[in-house]
Amino acid sequence: MEKIRRELAEKAQNDYHRLKFHIMPESGWLNDPNGLIQYKGKYHAFYQHHPYSPELGPIHWGHVISDDLVHWKYLPFALTPDQWYEMNCFSGSAVDNNGELTLMYTADDETRSPKQVQCIAFSNDGINFTKYENNPVITAPPSGFSEDFRDPKVFMHNDLWYFVAGCAKDNRGGILLYSSQDLRHWDYRGLACKSDGTQGEMWECPDLFKLDDTWVLVISPVNMEDAKCIFITGDMDFETEVFTQKQWHKTDYGLSFYAPQTFLDEKGRRILIGWMDMWGNEMPTQKNGWAGALTFPRELFLKNGEVWQQPVEEINLLRKRKLHSGNIFLNNGKTNNLNDVRGDCIEMKFKIPASEKCNGKLILNLRSSEDRQEKTVLSYDFCSGSFVFTDRQAESRLPSVKDTETIQVHILIDRSSVEIFLYGGKYIITNRIYPQSASIYYDLYTEGNDIAISDLEIWEIDT
Repeated sequence: MEKIRRELAEKAQNDYHRLKFHIMPESGWLNDPNGLIQYKGKYHAFYQHHPYSPELGPIHWGHVISDDLVHWKYLPFALTPDQWYEMNCFSGSAVDNNGELTLMYTADDETRSPKQVQCIAFSNDGINFTKYENNPVITAPPSGFSEDFRDPKVFMHNDLWYFVAGCAKDNRGGILLYSSQDLRHWDYRGLACKSDGTQGEMWECPDLFKLDDTWVLVISPVNMEDAKCIFITGDMDFETEVFTQKQWHKTDYGLSFYAPQTFLDEKGRRILIGWMDMWGNEMPTQKNGWAGALTFPRELFLKNGEVWQQPVEEINLLRKRKLHSGNIFLNNGKTNNLNDVRGDCIEMKFKIPASEKCNGKLILNLRSSEDRQEKTVLSYDFCSGSFVFTDRQAESRLPSVKDTETIQVHILIDRSSVEIFLYGGKYIITNRIYPQSASIYYDLYTEGNDIAISDLEIWEIDT
């Protein structure tokens, strides 16, 4: 098996679409991020991983470590499905238990009933893990719930350990709440929250945390119309052990985002990382021995009662050569080819006025071929007040926003991915793109208006 992995890794290294500043597998398959934590000063990210094929297969936990959130080093697999109770080591989380790094995860075996149970593993060095001899620590879901019982997210509140796990009952998703004194013996506390009837048939990868004075629940609902991942803000009452929803909104408007998880770092930042792909998406890198990546880390903050996102400030460490700086005035119909900008790993920031003559569009071509036959396009309609993102396989349309005077645009491009942060982080678009290596051109132009672009800054990004 190790020979297979090495051969896949060698094949993967020759793929042009390998990313430069995102987490991805050395070889094989990657999906959900797991166990995000800063432990003994180091950032750790684990992920769902099949190392011996670029297709979904027996799931291990891959493991990478970093000093700065942008330069990552591969470590040995943290978990391998090698016990009687597991064919897969499904998603879970990590906590620091007085110096002991503890992983809690779902062991999955479709041939058994119940098929999903909860287990733990320990490490004192953050590298080598030992599974608890009395696993599984939870042997079945509570009575009345389906066997879809997975993805425990552990946190501490008032000196007591808790976890939430995804579940389903009567074709409605929800989260189950458990508590423990020692991470080994758990008490079921109840169904803390459930779908309002429109929020999917099962909730995957829940995450419950406090952001400022607001409790936030992040879920990836199965079969929710027009939403693959949502933030729910509300109140968590630990006396009644119930989370009450106030409002929800999409976490990301792209087609390549799922199963995010957050953690609190030593600077007090709540940081989110998600799977930068999605079930059913085209994955052309599979033919080259690998598939899947994780998003660039994002800091979360509250604004107007909503959760907003921005790339962590460590993106500054990757800025190499400044390709452009200054304002641009765009004349109607005249293309500014940004002739000083070329590249496949780019960071771009600028501002545009939100209200003009209500009859024009701003168009930004990203990763264009020289003849402009291949391109990824972000456009803004001044009349409707909305953005549209299009490439050869996707279209993402954002809600209209008309209560702002200036729109901030922040874009990260990394060979086969694009992450776009709009309005200062209110809306995000994350998509995998797979342009040819020669498609390194950028255009900025308007239709129907003259537009002033302010504070335009573009950097070449590299590790």
